[in-house]
Amino acid sequence: MFMKKFLRSEDEISLLGFGCWGIGKSDWVGANDNESKMVLRKAIDEGINFFDTALAYGNGHSECLVGEAEKESGKKIFIATKIPSKKKEWPAGKYSTIEDSFPMDYIISKTEQSLKNLNRDYIDLQQFHVWNDSWSDNDDWKCALDKLKESGKVRYFGISVNDHQPENVLKAAKTGYIDSIQVIFNIFEQKPLEKLFHYCVKNKINIIARVPFDEGALTGNIDPSTIFPLGDWRSNYFRDKRRMDVKRRVDKIWEDVKKECSSPSEAALRYIISFDAVTSVIPGMRKEKNLMANIHSINKGRLTPAIIDRLKIHRWDKNFYE
Repeated sequence: MFMKKFLRSEDEISLLGFGCWGIGKSDWVGANDNESKMVLRKAIDEGINFFDTALAYGNGHSECLVGEAEKESGKKIFIATKIPSKKKEWPAGKYSTIEDSFPMDYIISKTEQSLKNLNRDYIDLQQFHVWNDSWSDNDDWKCALDKLKESGKVRYFGISVNDHQPENVLKAAKTGYIDSIQVIFNIFEQKPLEKLFHYCVKNKINIIARVPFDEGALTGNIDPSTIFPLGDWRSNYFRDKRRMDVKRRVDKIWEDVKKECSSPSEAALRYIISFDAVTSVIPGMRKEKNLMANIHSINKGRLTPAIIDRLKIHRWDKNFYE
């Protein structure tokens, strides 16, 4: 497993991380706890040590599974989790205030709740689950972070930036409190390349790339005939003509990568790790076959510069979350 230094530390984390939203069972249909824990332990055995969860994933259920898997494996892993906005909003509203969304006592109490779920004394990386950069000048959130670090309950802090708003964090990054930024980055969503990646490389801030497959679109498995289980949020994400639009675009991507890759999903992962700014990429992996396929893709390394250059034309400025 390829490892990268977690900048501003002596730690190393796996270039392939494990996104733990799907195992929380709150929005994704089909997760089985026994299978999820088996895949988590398999990932640890294969050398993955970076696991990204959140208190909001099944109201702590995902955190509990990650904590249990760590204990059962007998190995120490690097766990990242997130504090949800007190207003339970994704993304943070334009007029939301830090006082309403992340008051100081709330930041601390939610961190304590996550520690209990994880059955740990400390969290490696605690993240704000949403952000509004107008909050950056407020001192209360900084005081909360100081207290958590001084008590040894959190080692590093980060922000999971709002969907498709990669620059809505640059002011916070300048405070010196932020060690990592989690952002949507994939073949379709290339906006982080404009300003965010350059800033983070220059200032030694880690980039955690989420949604590498655009919720499944970039695997090549979504087409007009795709039907999602009842209650699965993706039925809305890929509503109306979106599945046809995805199919057309992914077919064109495949034509550009098929001489170098064995599948669209391989191309999607290798595209992301081709950028030095990325510390880890975190696909969801509820099945062992998907875990092993992702490991195989990562082990093949970066795409060639010619392919990277060609993939620029596949940028798609859309927001299916809206």
